[in-house]
Amino acid sequence: MNDLTKKSCVPCRGGIDPLEEAQAREMLTSTPGWKLLDDATKIRGEFKLNDFATTLDLVNKISALAEVEGHHPDISFGWGYCNVIFYTHKIKGLHQNDFIMAAKVNELAKAD
Repeated sequence: MNDLTKKSCVPCRGGIDPLEEAQAREMLTSTPGWKLLDDATKIRGEFKLNDFATTLDLVNKISALAEVEGHHPDISFGWGYCNVIFYTHKIKGLHQNDFIMAAKVNELAKAD
């Protein structure tokens, strides 16, 4: 599979089918640490960090990336943890964009 970190999200306006579970499982191999949720309609990454300041820094980097890519996650965080969920609202499931973002978030987390 191509390096997802080199790709950019494309606008999804709906009208297409979400990835099937087998397709999502295949794409998941390019996003280590992420898990499928809710009948393969969402993916979640869980990140453990050393302190609150480092965690907040990662959340801010993810937020900036989401603005650039136009694809926004659900994020929950606190002292030493950050949980990120991606799915494509317009199609009520997963799209390649979700995996592109997961791969890019993994890169941001490695840098912290």
